[in-house]
Amino acid sequence: MTLTLILTRHAKSSWGDADLDDHARPLNKRGRASAKAIGRWLATQGRVPETVLCSDAERTRETWALIADKFIKTPKAQYLPALYLANPEVMLAALKTAQTDTVMIVAHNPGSAFMARRLAAKPHPHPKFNHYPTAATAVIEFDADKWSDVEWGTGRVVDFIVPRELI
Repeated sequence: MTLTLILTRHAKSSWGDADLDDHARPLNKRGRASAKAIGRWLATQGRVPETVLCSDAERTRETWALIADKFIKTPKAQYLPALYLANPEVMLAALKTAQTDTVMIVAHNPGSAFMARRLAAKPHPHPKFNHYPTAATAVIEFDADKWSDVEWGTGRVVDFIVPRELI
């Protein structure tokens, strides 16, 4: 059986309001365009998640909403406070609770970059893979029956994209 993880870093956020708490920062104009582009790309690739695990920060919630808008049928996201600025171990623990074959995580860096690198049996050759810029999205497949069986270094990165390539 093949399990698929779609791992997306939130799109570019706004730093326009210096008084705004980090957790409450929204996307900026470029970030909104990037999230929409990633949504279109996922939809055209047939990469529609069945489960979405999303940080509860405003910028991740907004990223997911703009991506989800491009799908015909989308799951309701689970907004998890534990994914806010989470490290890869916390992200993997959340993933291991999933019950569907295709899961999307929308989170932050450096956790997203570290998680992608640690899950991959071989690094993806894309020059931005290690940096994982805003709205970067990896599609990682695993030969496993259930998410609880997934371990570090067992994934195949079958695709990786950054918004700049789509806009």
